[in-house]
Order: sequence, then structure tokens, then C-alpha cells
Amino acid sequence: MTFFIAVFVLVMQFIWLYIDEMLGKGLEWYVLGELFFYATANVVPMAMPLAILLASIMTFGNLGEHFELVAFKSAGISLQQIMKPLILFVIIISIGAFYFANNVIPVANLKFYSLLYDIRSQKPAINIMPNVFYNEIDGYTIRVKSKKAMDDGREMLKDVMIYNHSDNNGNLQVTVADSGIMSLSKDKTYFSIKLFNGVDYQDKPNGKATKIYPLSRFYFEENEMQIDLSGFQFKRTDEDAFKHDYRLL
Repeated sequence: MTFFIAVFVLVMQFIWLYIDEMLGKGLEWYVLGELFFYATANVVPMAMPLAILLASIMTFGNLGEHFELVAFKSAGISLQQIMKPLILFVIIISIGAFYFANNVIPVANLKFYSLLYDIRSQKPAINIMPNVFYNEIDGYTIRVKSKKAMDDGREMLKDVMIYNHSDNNGNLQVTVADSGIMSLSKDKTYFSIKLFNGVDYQDKPNGKATKIYPLSRFYFEENEMQIDLSGFQFKRTDEDAFKHDYRLL
């Protein structure tokens, strides 16, 4: 029991240390569970001696409190004989701890640090704030004046402005609309914005060395845009890229 309490305290310390890198990224529960599992294996060498020390103090303190040590000595049993089971137990635990540190911890460290690297590289979950230009989506910048959650899980947007620079040619296309409805697909691979009562402005480069381009305006009552979210998908890195670290041998 003492061992699990020590592990819990050390894992909580780990969570407090890395919580800023995990929040707001839309990670699945099993990804976090896997990270905590590998972190638990990493703190076992610290938790084991602490648990044995605390358990020994509590055990012999309890024996002394109830005068059981006095009874043992009165029966002719020396302190060394009383501690023999504890010494044997510690030797067995030491052998198991050596095997664990030599064979299990390097593998756990490899998986832990590779997973932590992927979590650090993960983009934050989509969170479009009112009156803030949101540019975390590759190729797009979105600004809305206000948004409101709807009963079906979608969001109602007001005064929408979308810059489309997905062709890497600058802000050549701007879409402005009075309102819109935003929704994510079930697999979260893309999200759609259905715009109402707006205008789509687009410059059309003609390939000539000039800064003057033809401009087109497209007025619409309803227009739907689908934006790819593949850049927000959680991707795993090959673990072989981390094997050069001395902690992961």
C-alpha cells in the first residue's frame, strides 16, 4: 500500500510538471493513459526505496508501541533474528528492482519520451475566439465577431472573415459573411463553415511581373467551405529516432 501511495505522489508531481503541454490539445484519454503508464514505470526506482523505508518504520514502530519487541526479546529472540524476514524480503526486492531498472525502464523511457515529444508537437485543439485572428489552421486565417453554441453541437458565428492563403501566394482570397454555422466532422478530419449573406473577394494573378491583378467579387446567400484538419491529427514518431539517447539504451 505504501508503494502505491509513493507512486501516486510521484506521478502527480510529473503531471504537475507537464500539465501545460497536455492541456488544450484534444488528446484522447488512452493517449494520456499510455503516457501516465510509462511515467509510472519511470518513478518505480524512486518509489520503491521510499516505500520500503516507510513500511519498515511503520511496522517496527507498531511492534514497539505494543511491546511486541519486548516480548520477542523476553523469549530469547535477538533483533537480528527479528529482522531476518525483512532483510530477506529486501534482498528479493533488490534483485527484482535491478532487473526492472536494467530491462524494463529503458524500454519505458523510450516509449515515454517519444510519446511526450509527439504530445509537445501536437497542435492545440481548434478554439476560435471572438475578435481574434485564428491562424492555427494551415492556409487559413479566421476572425469572427461573436460565436454561440447551438443545441445540436454546432456553433453560430457572426461577422465572419476568412483569409485563404492555402496556395502560398499571400492573401489573395478573402471571404466576408454576415453569419455562419461551424461544425466538425465525426472523425474530426475536417470542419465545415456554412456562410450566409457574404462576399468572396479574390485577386487573380496573371503571371506577369505586375502588382495589379484582376479582382473578382462573388456575392452569395449561402456558401459552404470545408477545411482540412489533417494537421491536427495526433501522429506518432518512429521510436528509432530516439534510441541514440543514453537513457533509452
